[in-house]
Amino acid sequence: MLQFNDITLPCPEGLTLAALLEAQEVDANQIATAVNGEFVPRALRAQTWLAAGDTVLTFQAIVGG
Repeated sequence: MLQFNDITLPCPEGLTLAALLEAQEVDANQIATAVNGEFVPRALRAQTWLAAGDTVLTFQAIVGG
């Protein structure tokens, strides 16, 4: 199992962050992501493998200065 925002979900072997976002019908272009507290750039989501016990958060990216 893994934690996706406030939801506990199964974590099948071979699950990537990109596949999880797609399965949860998240608009991946509109959010930022973090796995276990570490920011994951959009370009690395397809190669970011998830494991049981991981915590995945999505949030609105904030730009500014």
